[in-house]
Amino acid sequence: MLINVPETVVADALRGMAAAHPELTVDVERRVVVRRDAPVAGKVALVSGGGSGHEPLHGGFVGPGMLAAACPGEVFTSPVPDQMVRAAAAVDSGAGVLFVVKNYTGDVLNFEMAAELAEDEGIRVAKVLVNDDVAVTDGLHTAGRRGTGATLFVEKIAGAAAEEGAPLERVESIARRVNGRSRSFGVALSACSTPAKGGPTFDLPDGELELGVGIHGEPGRERRAMMTSREIADFVVDAVLEDLRPSGPVLALVNGTGGTPLLELYGFNAEVQRVLTERGVPVARTLVGNYVTSLDMAGCSVTLCEADEELLRLWDAPVRTPALRWGL
Repeated sequence: MLINVPETVVADALRGMAAAHPELTVDVERRVVVRRDAPVAGKVALVSGGGSGHEPLHGGFVGPGMLAAACPGEVFTSPVPDQMVRAAAAVDSGAGVLFVVKNYTGDVLNFEMAAELAEDEGIRVAKVLVNDDVAVTDGLHTAGRRGTGATLFVEKIAGAAAEEGAPLERVESIARRVNGRSRSFGVALSACSTPAKGGPTFDLPDGELELGVGIHGEPGRERRAMMTSREIADFVVDAVLEDLRPSGPVLALVNGTGGTPLLELYGFNAEVQRVLTERGVPVARTLVGNYVTSLDMAGCSVTLCEADEELLRLWDAPVRTPALRWGL
C-alpha cells in the first residue's frame, strides 16, 4: 500500500487534496472539505459524507454545481455528528442545508443527530436518504437497501437545482425524486484491503466473483465462477431493470470500484449498452469511471436513473469539482 502508517492515511490524503485543489478549504484536523466560496448567498447548501475509501465520493464532489461540503470519516467508518454540524455551519447562507445520506446505520444515526444539533443552532436542515442497491434488502450495516452509486446522481442533480437558487423544499424534492428513480447493482472480482488490516477484508477465492457486493465488501446475492464481461452485464442490467422498470430514457453510471482499469470499464460499458438496447431502454447520458469506489477492489457497478426532461437539464448543468466537471 502507498501509505505511511494506517493511523494517518485519511489526514495524509486530506493534506494532499488541499495541496492539489486550492479552490477547496480542507480542514485536515476537523475533517471537513468545503468549497472555498461558501457560504454562497441565497443558495441551499448540500452536505454529504461517509467513510473514507470511496474516493472521489464525497470530497471529490465538492464545488459549484454539486456539494458545498463533505465530511470524511475514517476508512469505511461514518463521520461523527460534530463534523456534519461544523460543515453545515460553514456553508449555510440562511437558505438551509440538505444532508445527503447513504443508507448505512452509522451514517443515518450520525446525520440524524447532526440535523438536530444544527437546527438547535438555527440552521434549517432537510435530509434525503439514498438507498438504491437492489442486490439485497437488509445487510450487515443497513436496515433496508444500501446507498451506492445513486449518491452521485443525487448530489449532481440536486446540487444543480441548488446552484440555480431553488428553495430547500424544492431541492429536497428533486433529490428524493432522483433516488426514487435510481437503482444499482455491484460486482466484486476481488476483495478490497483496508490500511488497518493490510490484507483482504473478506474471502473471495481466485476464479470466483461476488454478485451484489456492497461498497464495504458486504456479501451480495451469490458467488459464482468467474464470468465474462458480457455475462456480467446481462446479469447486472437485468437485475436493475427488473426492479426499476423504466418507461423512458435513463442516465447510466458504469462505475469502477477502485481496482478496475478504464480499459476494462469501457469494454464493460459496451456490454451494458448492448443489454439496454436489447431490452428497449434508451440511454440519454453515460458516465464511465471510478466514482464510488471501495479502496482497491476490482469490480464494477451499474446505476440507472430514469430521467425526465428536468432531471436531464439539471444533469447537464455546469459543475466544477475535483472529480466531475463540465460546462464551466
